Amino acid sequence: MKPLDPRLIRYAGATRWYLTVCVILGLAVAGLIVAQATLLAGGITAIFLHGAGVSALRGALIALGGVVVARAVLAWAQEVAAHRAAAAVKTQLRERLLGHLVRLGPGWLTGQRRGELTTLATRGVDALDGYFARYLPQLVLAAVVPAIVLAWLLPVDLLATVTIAVTLPLIPIFLALVGITTEARNRRSFRMLTRLAHHFLDVIAGLPTLKVFGRAKAQAETIRRVSNEHRRATMRTLRLAFLSSLVLELIATISVALVAVAVGLRLVEGRLDLRTALLVLILAPEAYLPLRMVGTHFHASTEGLAAAEQVFSVLEEEPPPRGTRTDVPSGPIVVSGVTVRYPDRAVPAVDGVDLTIAPGEVVALTGPSGCGKSTLLNVLLGFVLPDAGRVAVGSVDLSVLDPDAWRRHVVWMSQRPYLFPGTVADNIRLGCPDAPSEAVRSAAEAALASDFLDAGVGEGGAGLSAGQRQRVALARAFLSNAPVVLLDEPTANLDGESEAAVLEGVRRLARGRTVVLVAHRPALLTLADRVVRMEAGRVVEEVPA
Repeated sequence: MKPLDPRLIRYAGATRWYLTVCVILGLAVAGLIVAQATLLAGGITAIFLHGAGVSALRGALIALGGVVVARAVLAWAQEVAAHRAAAAVKTQLRERLLGHLVRLGPGWLTGQRRGELTTLATRGVDALDGYFARYLPQLVLAAVVPAIVLAWLLPVDLLATVTIAVTLPLIPIFLALVGITTEARNRRSFRMLTRLAHHFLDVIAGLPTLKVFGRAKAQAETIRRVSNEHRRATMRTLRLAFLSSLVLELIATISVALVAVAVGLRLVEGRLDLRTALLVLILAPEAYLPLRMVGTHFHASTEGLAAAEQVFSVLEEEPPPRGTRTDVPSGPIVVSGVTVRYPDRAVPAVDGVDLTIAPGEVVALTGPSGCGKSTLLNVLLGFVLPDAGRVAVGSVDLSVLDPDAWRRHVVWMSQRPYLFPGTVADNIRLGCPDAPSEAVRSAAEAALASDFLDAGVGEGGAGLSAGQRQRVALARAFLSNAPVVLLDEPTANLDGESEAAVLEGVRRLARGRTVVLVAHRPALLTLADRVVRMEAGRVVEEVPA
């Protein structure tokens, strides 16, 4: 684990200015440390050797007070800069992570664990607070303060300077050895946390099913077991942190003692004056202190750095290539020899499909589950890139079109449309946030959803029935006014009355639009101009409806 990962500067620009501020403050702090030691050594020597009084030391005392105040002000400025920088860096990393996840698209996200990504973007990124507020400033001080202290002591006492220079590397050596062990344990702890978050999210989502089948208690026991593993891993890391702090304190104490013994012997023998001896004794602990503090705060930063490395690994995933053409032509949608393979499947999900969809035509895709119907819809949406073949809109390859421009011409309705907390009207506006109330009501009436337009919606559509959720999705389609409509089993899991209402809405929606719908129920097939049957990823039959 690098003390300062260059990718942090590349992906979070706020790190750059904060690092500059840290260096400037570090130089100022080092200068104040030397000034404070010099004033103390001179003042104490004047009192004990020359009997100086308060009046004679007034200037030195005022200067010493100014140095103490200045160090306090710099410490305050460091805290303010650290928290502001941490907030800015976390915001930038989250924005980049979310933006990159959007660019990677649903095709990449389907192979990931939502709980892990959620933990990474929240708890993981938040752990960078310790890195910016404590570790990074001490890292800068550890590089600046010992160098300035040694430069100041070199012309004053060569032996003490050599002793400090020889013993100083012992602290980073032991720190590196401790860091190797700590890094592995922190990675394990963070993996346990993400695993716990993912499992807990799955349990919450499937709690009704678990209760029905009597498996809720078993899952509770699993969560308890994973939680205990995470607790034990965290406690092992904390024990290591305490032991490593003891080792670093011991090394620093022994090193300072070596300097003090040498200074004391030479002072007794008369080979060193009192002022120099005091200056060395005051500055020697200051030279070791930043390195000791680096070791102390290292453990507080490792979780954040481990999470940042995972963020960087996501950001370094190559997104699918994007087209640049923004003018979408009209004309038929032509699927030519499209093949899609998934890494975890031995056979292609879609295998050499040829299909032409004329403007204004309603085409129904049917066939057994797993035959590639939904994958073909994802290809048309641009979520999945074909491994072979091409999709053309008019005479233009879909791959050269800007995905956002293409999707403005497409409306998609899935089996389980996503609804966010708010009102039904807010959810209908999802694709058109600036739509006027009259347009929203008109779309709701067309989708037979106007009678619950002002109803509240909970998380995941709570408070609405399955049929009502489908009608809200239909209203979104009406509001978008897109010429191409893709429907993935819009009547799945609906009762007869709800199915009839959704069918009527789909019939209205299809007028004057190009529609591709995935259908299992016979009622949906009556809406189609042509039925395309698929098996094992291939088109096996095309018949008029």
